[in-house]
Order: sequence, then structure tokens, then C-alpha cells
Amino acid sequence: MRTVRIGSGAGFSGDRIDPAVELASKGGISYLIFECLAERTIALAQQRKRKDPSQGYDPLLAERMEAVLPLCREKGIKIITNMGAANPVAAAVLTRQIVQGMGLKGLRIAAVTGDDVLDLMRNSAPTLEDDGPSLESIGDRIVSANAYLGVDSILEALSEGADMVITGRVADPSLFLAPLIHEFDWPLDHWPLLGQGTVIGHLLECAGQVSGGYFADPGYKDVPNLAWLGFPLAEVSPDGSATITKAEGSGGLITQVTGKEQLLYEIQDPTAYLTPDVVADFSNVEIRDAGYDRIHVSGGSGRARPGTLKTSVGYFDGYQGEGQISYAGPGALARARLAREILETRLATSAFQELRFDFIGCDAIHGTPLSRMAGEPYEVRLRVAGKADTLKQASIIPREVEGLYTNGPAGGGGVTTSTKETIAMLAMLVPRELVAYQIHFEVS
Repeated sequence: MRTVRIGSGAGFSGDRIDPAVELASKGGISYLIFECLAERTIALAQQRKRKDPSQGYDPLLAERMEAVLPLCREKGIKIITNMGAANPVAAAVLTRQIVQGMGLKGLRIAAVTGDDVLDLMRNSAPTLEDDGPSLESIGDRIVSANAYLGVDSILEALSEGADMVITGRVADPSLFLAPLIHEFDWPLDHWPLLGQGTVIGHLLECAGQVSGGYFADPGYKDVPNLAWLGFPLAEVSPDGSATITKAEGSGGLITQVTGKEQLLYEIQDPTAYLTPDVVADFSNVEIRDAGYDRIHVSGGSGRARPGTLKTSVGYFDGYQGEGQISYAGPGALARARLAREILETRLATSAFQELRFDFIGCDAIHGTPLSRMAGEPYEVRLRVAGKADTLKQASIIPREVEGLYTNGPAGGGGVTTSTKETIAMLAMLVPRELVAYQIHFEVS
């Protein structure tokens, strides 16, 4: 029975590059998938594109392509990625230039556009998925609006002979589902198969998480050779069942437990995981150990896809000012608390939104109620951050923290400060028939 091997080359924009090279070299894969987009990532990419129309793709695109393209071309591995971010066409042009610089001929690179629906947002009344401000209240502060496309555009590109497909906002599991549909000729309305394929995509989309990254907890959940963590690959059968494993000799581990943790990752309703392609049902998924660093996955199902597409809307939401300062030695926490009191008093006269104070190492993560029983630290770092309507107002916080050097408690040091724009996100639902994709080819 023919199987297809698909490797996960990245789980986020800043992910490591060497595990993808390892998969291309030793994984025996036919497809290498780079999943590099998040809601905030694409909003920031849109900002870069507005400043420079030639930009807006993933900052590591060139470095990743230079690392894997020679191997992928040699071994006939196709690449699918959302590293196009806000500018897939520019990403495809850059990739063609890299390919030509390497002397690789005849590579067909497809750029998928159409997920940018900013004009649609401004001229329609989409449904608000989460609690938040309305589009009317945001007005001209919107900086991006990207609908989650599904497999359709990738399938068309592959059918037209693409060796590489570069997309913008496509649902994460769709990047992995598309080559399965293409290879096995699954009907686009065979919901159980598409649901099982989405399970595989969900397990692979975060790369190193299913092979022990984000899983490790020393003495409780030990992971070998984590410094050289290997990224996962799936060997998929025509019925959608799959074996998840990784390149032989790579670090990390793949077990029933790592698989189950990743299966539950970011899942609200396991019976209704909504994607542009299918409403996947994870409730009967079976994950069992199938040998060393191998798990077998089956039992996913699904039903008809939604009539709407989720759309991430990014909008300008003011400025954030931040400052940090450290105290160490006997009485460090008491001095940090005095510094906080000083800042609270001086900042009370300014209209900050969401002003907060944290003692890093004491209560910054779990908050005071859960952290109050912890022992007093020998060193502590005070952080203060707040949001303001103007850059000038936000810059007051860094200035006041720096002023603690000579106007605050003894022994403060290591001040860091920053002031930056704040981009907030909304989730909207738009009718899928209003969103159309386009495909642009570059050929080396």
C-alpha cells in the first residue's frame, strides 16, 4: 500500500532551521511543510509591507530556502509554506532569485494570494467571533484583515505542477492536508477523510512540540537530547491513518503521551474543530505506541465544512511603554516594593490604560494570589508596563523607571526600557463565497 511521508519544517516564524535540513536529508519525505504564521505575525508583516511594498514575507524566508532548497531539489521534495505572510508574490520572486543563484533550473514556485480581505472588512458587516470592539469603533485604525484559506488554492497549485507553494494566511492543518488530498485523490466532500487528515496536520503543525519540545519537565517528563530536537514527520496511508516519527538519531522523543498532549493543544471542542476544509471531530482519535519514537494515529472524523471563514483583524491600539529594573541582595524584595510605590505615585497623574506592575521571579506569571506563599528571593526584577494613546505619553514609563537609578531605593540596576506600537487582534467570520484566491507562478 502506497504511503506519503510529510515532514514538519517549522512550527512558528522564528523556529530553528537545522531540524528541517535534517528531515530533508534523512527523513525520506515527499513534502516539507513550513508553518510560520500566527495572528500577530501577519499583522506585523502587513505593517512591514505598508512601509516597504517589497517586504511583508517571513524574515527567515531566504535563510530557510538557502538551507533546504538544494536538498529538496535533489530529492524531489515539494515545499509548502505560509511564509508569504502579507506578501506571497514578493516571497515567490525572492525564492526564484535564490533558486537561480544556486543554479537550480525548472523550479515552479506558486504564490497564493486572496487571503487579504481588508477592503472587504471596510465594506461589509462581518460577524464578530469573540467579545471585542466593533469594526465601526475601530474605524481607520485597522491595519490588516486576513481570512483563513483552506486547501483549495494549494491543490490547484500542486495540480499545475508547483514544486513549491507559498501562501499567506492559510489554516495551519490545511498546509498538511492539501498534499494528502492531492496524493490520494480524496474527494473534497469526504468529511471523515478530511477530518482524519486534519488530525495529522494538527499533530505536525507545531513541529517540535509533538517530538518532546514544550513537553519536557525534568524529573517528571524527561526528554533525551533536547538540544538537538528532531522535528516530526508523518507516514500517511490512503485511509488517513498515519505513523508519526522523526529522523533516526535526532533528539527528543515521540510517544503516545507527547502525541496526546499535542492533540489537545489549542482545542476547545474536540468534537468540532473548525477549519476552512472540514469540521473535524477528534473525539474518537486513537494514538498508540508503534515502536521506538513511533506512534500510530487513527480515528479522526469530520462533517461538512463551515459556511464562513475565520478572519484575523489587526488594528492599532495605542502605544506601550515598559521599564524594568533589578534589585539584589538582602532586602531585595522590600526595595523593589518601595520602587513600585514610587512609580505608582508618580504615574497616578497620567492616564494610562492597563497599567501593571510585576515582580519577575515572584508573581509576574501566576499573580499575587498564587505566588504569595513562595519564599522571598535573593534577587528580583521589577517590571512596569502600561498602554497610552500617544507615543509621548507612553514614554513616561521608561523615563520614570530610569529615574529610579538615583531617585529610588538603593542598589537598583540593569534598567531596560522600550516604547512601541500596540497591535490588537479581533476574530471575525465572513461568508466564504466573498473570498477568492489567486495563484501567481514564478519559474526558475
